[in-house]
Amino acid sequence: MLDVPEVVRRKAITSGATAWLDGLPDLIAGLEADWGITVGAPYPNPTEAYVAAVELDDGTPAVLKLCIPRALDAARLEIATLRLAAGEGCVALLRDDVSRGALLLERLGPMLGDLGLPLAEANEILVATVERVWRPATDAALKTGAEKARWLTDFVASTWETTGRPCSEAAVDHALACAAGREAAYDDERAVLVHGDVHQGNALQAGDGWKLVDPDGLRAEPEYDLGVLLREDPDAPEVLRARCAGFAARTGLDATAIWEWGVVERVATGLVCEQIGLQPVGRQMLHAADQIAQS
Repeated sequence: MLDVPEVVRRKAITSGATAWLDGLPDLIAGLEADWGITVGAPYPNPTEAYVAAVELDDGTPAVLKLCIPRALDAARLEIATLRLAAGEGCVALLRDDVSRGALLLERLGPMLGDLGLPLAEANEILVATVERVWRPATDAALKTGAEKARWLTDFVASTWETTGRPCSEAAVDHALACAAGREAAYDDERAVLVHGDVHQGNALQAGDGWKLVDPDGLRAEPEYDLGVLLREDPDAPEVLRARCAGFAARTGLDATAIWEWGVVERVATGLVCEQIGLQPVGRQMLHAADQIAQS
């Protein structure tokens, strides 16, 4: 039996992708034959895909990522994002097959989150890295920030109910108000390519620098990425406000936009963690969302 990390297995089942789970061995065998790769052991930490170390026929190390099929069309969006980034700020895409949800990626080094750096130092690395991703993407077939805000609104409202209301109604109301604010503020002229899921687990060493992996890929205001980064912190609201102001000062971006994206993304991600049993992360994020709403 193929060794699939439990979080990935639960996410696939939650997404209605049990047939994908059952077909993984055949999918991998087909890609080995078609791409001339040898697939090794899976990585234990992914949550959205089956990810394994591979070697090319010439011995070059690489990584195979097989996306869980789901409504967000994750593989297509990630492939489009990585093509636009072209290895600048993001992992390089070596080969892809949208129909099979398969990506062959360059092999990178250690994860930022494993280095135990002080939060301020880690955040500076993340901000500097994602700034390299931001670029015009006018004609890109990506979701817009307004579309993402609407999706977050629907997801938060429905998932809060189906997961048994794991945070306060005030936290949900605050998140929905923030999402409405970002939808209303969307400006296509300010929209750039954004990564969409910036955190320490998605930043890996690349030579003497860093690159991001696992992009969600959007055409949105750049503040979105910094809001996603802000959602990860479990600190008190006043500390988060100060950190948000620091991000705005560092980049010249709008603090309100960063804050609002951070609020709605914190609640949405906490609810995702509740869905797939990723604890205590989910409880911590939603507890912080309760405190933010109360403040």
